[in-house]
Amino acid sequence: MAWTVDFYVDADGVAPVEVFLNRLPKKHRAKLLGLIAKLKEHGPTLPFPYSSQVDGRLRELRTRFGKTRLRILYFGDANQEFILLHGVVKDSEKLEKSDIETAKAGMAEHNRKLVRKAKSSNSDPKV
Repeated sequence: MAWTVDFYVDADGVAPVEVFLNRLPKKHRAKLLGLIAKLKEHGPTLPFPYSSQVDGRLRELRTRFGKTRLRILYFGDANQEFILLHGVVKDSEKLEKSDIETAKAGMAEHNRKLVRKAKSSNSDPKV
């Protein structure tokens, strides 16, 4: 079964991972797009080194292009959809705390949108 993968879209209508991918050199972008396809194919069983846990439900897609470390932070939401939150080119072994916090903020906002959407679809029409 193929899993659904989508971009997180912020309050300004911007998808940060889409912007990140578009700014990368073509070969780097192609490698990450291949990794996203693997995530769709394997879902939560995508093994290390392609995917690893960062913090709680927050995970990272991991790849390299030469010495360049490429990461996309993502999570699985309540609708069993993977949401791509934040992309980064890593210069060190660990993810920067600011990158983790950026992804967590996107995850929280995405979850708030899901709750609002569920409430609006479950509300009874006024008669």
